Amino acid sequence: MSTTTQDRAMSGLDRYFKITERGSDVGTEVRAGITTFLTMAYIIFVNPSILSSAIDVEGAFPQLLTVTCLAAAFGTMVMSLWANLPFALAPGLGLNAYFAFTVVGTLGYSWETALGAVFLSGILFLIISVTGLRQWILEAIPLYLKHAITAGIGAFLAIIGFANAGLIMASDATFVTRGDWTSVGLWLAVLGIVAAAALLARRIKGALVIAIAIVTVLAIVFRAPVYVGPDDTMVAFGGFTDGILGFTWPSDLLGALDIGGALAGGVLSVVFTFLFVDFFDTAGTLIGLTDKAGMMDEEGNIDAPMPAFAADGLATSVGALLGTSSTTTYIESASGVEEGGRTGLTSFVVGILFLVAMVFAPLASVIPAVATAPVLIVIGAMMMTAATKVDWADYTQSVPAFLAIVGMPFTYSITDGISLGIIAHTLIMAASGRLREIRPVMAILAVLLVWRFFVVG
Repeated sequence: MSTTTQDRAMSGLDRYFKITERGSDVGTEVRAGITTFLTMAYIIFVNPSILSSAIDVEGAFPQLLTVTCLAAAFGTMVMSLWANLPFALAPGLGLNAYFAFTVVGTLGYSWETALGAVFLSGILFLIISVTGLRQWILEAIPLYLKHAITAGIGAFLAIIGFANAGLIMASDATFVTRGDWTSVGLWLAVLGIVAAAALLARRIKGALVIAIAIVTVLAIVFRAPVYVGPDDTMVAFGGFTDGILGFTWPSDLLGALDIGGALAGGVLSVVFTFLFVDFFDTAGTLIGLTDKAGMMDEEGNIDAPMPAFAADGLATSVGALLGTSSTTTYIESASGVEEGGRTGLTSFVVGILFLVAMVFAPLASVIPAVATAPVLIVIGAMMMTAATKVDWADYTQSVPAFLAIVGMPFTYSITDGISLGIIAHTLIMAASGRLREIRPVMAILAVLLVWRFFVVG
């Protein structure tokens, strides 16, 4: 390609994604995309491992791996090319567990019917996204609570990072306690935290990718037991025993959903749960990410909300057609935002890498959790700055904000954290004699959220 042709291509890329307008450049966007992909690549293997316990077809895991990559690539490409935002999508954790262990495992619905419920929730999500209802909900959430949601997502990222690094572990006595501080993996993660923070402080381009690479190389060279092996035991990297290529066409999953079964009365509550959790997870994530990226205005409005929400609804429905649970926007996108990603070119790179991962999936397994955990912790620290925008002297703000912030990591759910904040805001404002200041949409949301806790479960 000649220099003139290259210049034209770069210029066209710049105009389409508004790269220069948003203060970025192509190199930064590409690095940001790589960073985001590396921090969320775990889903390529985690999603199939969860869903394969419910989807009983021969060769379920490799088929689900392909479907996971396809759904992630589709949703992320829609976010890129339509919304022009640097956020990536993939089948959501929590929602896949609800699909496998509750809808199929406990309630006894077939996995085909469960996929039908996911599809319907995606359609409803899409309807909400393209109508005024989405905007009413977003505008009704007070600005201070939006900033609290940003900080809460930072805390949520941090606790995920702490768990993946081995810095914390479960405890019957205290719920959570410190991890095994003699573990090699833990100290590799600590090294990663120091490396990431130091490189960012020195304004080194690609700081987060470099930190991930450092920990990964050290884990392989010193044969650290940081990779999940048989029976969930931790083992050293064993090389590519089956090669680096692998692809399975998901013939048993494509179009297998049962929409008719999902329309039956007993499944409607399942559809609502998928919709409710997906919507508020997406709302919280988009609010937090746009706030972090400086793409939220002084009134709390976020850039391109309709296309961003619609991308999630489309991805969920298409994902169900492919054969996976709800697809949602990932909070790990914050790593790409911190790396400087500001446009859809970042998410375009992520989408391409998910397509590549379908064929080179074994390569993605090289990145251990202890290598990406430091990035999540560092990003979590940076997102906590949003908490400074809350008036902590005003108890009608500080208490709901605090509940939203700590609620996300403590309940391990963005939706539950937002729910606590909205319910507390409504009740405290009413009890403080400021009932008229409560927006009707917030009051309705509070009632629905309480109903969800007590009725839907």
